[in-house]
Amino acid sequence: MARLFQVKLCILGLLLSMQTTFAKTIIVEPNNPEKTLKKAFELASDGDTILIKEGLYCEGSLILNKSVTLVGENFPVIDGENKYEILVIEHDNVIVKNITFSNSGSSSFKDIAALKIKNSNHVIIENCKFNNNFFGIHTINSNYVSYLKNELISGQIAGKPSANGIHIWKSKHLTIEDNSIHGHRDAIYLEFVEKSKINNNKCIENKRYGLHFMFSHDNVFTKNIFDKNEAGVAVMYSKRVEMIENVFKKSWGGAAYGVLLKEIDDSKIIRNVFTENTIGIYGDGANRVEIFENKFLKNGWALKINASSADIVISKNNFLGNTFDIATNGKLKVKSLNQNYWDKYEGYDLDKNGLGDVPYHPLSLFSVLVERNESAMLLYRSFMITLLDKSERVLPSITPDYLKDESPLMQPLKL
Repeated sequence: MARLFQVKLCILGLLLSMQTTFAKTIIVEPNNPEKTLKKAFELASDGDTILIKEGLYCEGSLILNKSVTLVGENFPVIDGENKYEILVIEHDNVIVKNITFSNSGSSSFKDIAALKIKNSNHVIIENCKFNNNFFGIHTINSNYVSYLKNELISGQIAGKPSANGIHIWKSKHLTIEDNSIHGHRDAIYLEFVEKSKINNNKCIENKRYGLHFMFSHDNVFTKNIFDKNEAGVAVMYSKRVEMIENVFKKSWGGAAYGVLLKEIDDSKIIRNVFTENTIGIYGDGANRVEIFENKFLKNGWALKINASSADIVISKNNFLGNTFDIATNGKLKVKSLNQNYWDKYEGYDLDKNGLGDVPYHPLSLFSVLVERNESAMLLYRSFMITLLDKSERVLPSITPDYLKDESPLMQPLKL
């Protein structure tokens, strides 16, 4: 039996080596009717490499249904001529590297993309450029897909609509890392996406959200930069989400925020920076969310948490230069609100333990008035409002007494 097992192993090793030996490289050249992309796709077998020489390729819609590696030499351009979906991948174990995808078609009712991945597993899209497309990369029902070091830029042609940069639906175990996305509708859009990692991406000046995901559980977002996106980042109808060491900045407008938490449960927001947003974090139906060791700097509202939220922990954060630190629309009760640094705190520390001896009430009277009547903002920085806020802190009558930091920090944390 042992000898038979050894023979089987030898045969398997021989077959694998033969497959490697017979794998070939197919050359594609511009302006050569004998060496087009379509012919290369027809000639290729599983395991082959297709090397695309530098140049311009206009071949309409391309469909790849084999396990091959596509590699570009000096970023060849595959052009959709503003009419076509450029490349559709419908097979497992495909690698696409060093290629430029430009000028896909667009539609008001079809999800036309520069690169579409359908029902495929173990696909890698690496170091590619996507210019002036409708959808950049559109993924459907695919698992173990990696999007690495790609650049996606859209919205530069007047009158041409743009959709999402990286759009993913019903997929698991994805890696979205080191991409730069600019000018799309949403930079990254995830729906029914689970157990994925989104790291070190730059989502800048997109027309709606830098990140938008719905019904997507058990995902981790780390060290991304979301800058000057129209409405910020929206995290909706999801559970067990972790947002760690990201930067959310300069989302200004009537409905703009660093992060929107809409019906989100059991999640963590740790060591992020929220700076110069209309609202740093806006929570509506946010339950059992930990907001820990974040920096809130120069926002209109640092935190705006509706009373529909419950059991939130707000601890060891720095609140610096915000117009309002906390606002709510009702009787918000948090699980913990302790040991934060508030630059508006005017208490004292007689025992020199680094913690204030009197509690801090971050919900100001003026923020309550503004929540009830937005036109009250016209009185901001007036002497009357300053006097009312001071008197409210001494003798609270409108602001809730239970919403307080019992042990505020005297010095900001080094975050």
